[in-house]
Amino acid sequence: MPAMYKVRPLHAAGVLAEHLPTCMYPLPNLHRAPGAAAPSQEEVDPSLQALESRQEEILKRLYELKNAVDGLSKMIQTPDADFDVTNIIQTDEFSPLATNGAYLDLMLGKDYGALKDVVINANPSLPPLSLLVIHSLLCERYKILSAVHTHSSVKSVPENLLKCFGEQTKKKPRHEYQLGFTLIWKDVPKPQMKFSIQTMCPIEGEGNIARFLFSLFGQKYNAVTSTLIDSWVDTALFQLKEGSSKERGAVLRSMNAALGKSSWLVGNELTVADVVAWCALQQTGSANTAPANVQKWMKSCENLAPFSCVMKLLK
Repeated sequence: MPAMYKVRPLHAAGVLAEHLPTCMYPLPNLHRAPGAAAPSQEEVDPSLQALESRQEEILKRLYELKNAVDGLSKMIQTPDADFDVTNIIQTDEFSPLATNGAYLDLMLGKDYGALKDVVINANPSLPPLSLLVIHSLLCERYKILSAVHTHSSVKSVPENLLKCFGEQTKKKPRHEYQLGFTLIWKDVPKPQMKFSIQTMCPIEGEGNIARFLFSLFGQKYNAVTSTLIDSWVDTALFQLKEGSSKERGAVLRSMNAALGKSSWLVGNELTVADVVAWCALQQTGSANTAPANVQKWMKSCENLAPFSCVMKLLK
């Protein structure tokens, strides 16, 4: 069938391949050919340098955010705590931990990029004074990020208990601390503590928590000394603090006899037994009627700053 009409060619042979572009848009070549000399610093495209710098900054920031999220996960996943983490500061600086942080790794486990957190629930009607003393002692050894919160189960908490760790005004970046110590005033029958929020059952009881926290100092005792310390802790809590007046009198006589032989309840150095016993005497009001050796021992305790700070809470 003959064509209806003819169209005259617009291009000669080869013109199309010669003049049409082979790519969407041209860019300068940023790569050198194999064997060619390396370009000088002046020849590097400034836009490429800016892109590389921006990428490095983004990767650095992502790494720091990952470390911060790992540290916060221990707290924000706690099902029974009301936390306020809005005041945690993030910076680009990093400071290595002190050498004594190795013992914390041994006791609490090593977790790179995350701050180890100890979380304690306690009833404000029965404040665990011994834990506050040990907290102050730990602050002398480690870099501790302290915080106090109020659980929704508690209607009101005295002002002095809300500030039992001080004002905490000079906070450093979170990664510069070795240990997080968070106290939550909550309606619980006895103090509870966790340091591995996701995996462990709580440690209950003021005495048990005090033993654990005091062990973070790394002091080693033989079997006899450890048994004596545990015995005095239990005696202070169950007989001196919760017992009858007759039981308290018997405990005070035993303490007076032991303190006549040594400066502290067990040996010649402060132990958790001294902390728990001193706090029990303060809370029961038996301090003024204690025998002479006990009175002298109490003054020795009160000469230490952690004890004197707790005494302010009793006023």
